[in-house]
Amino acid sequence: MGAERPVPFGRRVAVYGPAGSGKSTLARALGERLGLPVVELDAVYHARPNWQDLSREEFRAAVTRILAEHPDGWVIEGNYAVVRDLVLPLAEAVVWLDLPFGVVYRRLAMRTIGRALAAAELWNGNRETPRQTFFSRNSMLLWGLTAFRRTGRSMEESLRTLRRPGVPVYRLRTPGQAAYLLRNARPAGGAHGPAPTG
Repeated sequence: MGAERPVPFGRRVAVYGPAGSGKSTLARALGERLGLPVVELDAVYHARPNWQDLSREEFRAAVTRILAEHPDGWVIEGNYAVVRDLVLPLAEAVVWLDLPFGVVYRRLAMRTIGRALAAAELWNGNRETPRQTFFSRNSMLLWGLTAFRRTGRSMEESLRTLRRPGVPVYRLRTPGQAAYLLRNARPAGGAHGPAPTG
């Protein structure tokens, strides 16, 4: 087995992947390793109790504010296409957890059912319940089945149109690749410069 090599990161890192892929866990670990604050977009979008989410305009305004509050860098995780045009043009590295459907859906199902049975609080007082999980059209179990391929296609398009040239994309197709990236993540020397404008 050959020696492992450092994986360089700038100070603005965008983490994407379908629900259940491990975005939040990886983003938190990367933030700790790189010394960067972590922003979970689910916590921003689900800002009110009883699943009263922000409107499109409110969400974009909130993300714009967060970006302004963290000029020295961040790790932002979340798939929301409505704010990719705010995040991706600033990103200095992109992590895409593009794991197989079987791996992702198994994780999603275990997580969702566990949260529902425990009535675990997720964001701002919101909880997943057995009724929502098993008897609702808004169930994450249903969402995981219907959104997987659509999410991948949307991500490919966003990377083509919104990412700055030369910004690395770490497309991870196995849990082993994700573990390798995390073990070897290092700040890239001189990667952080003025935020691009225009």
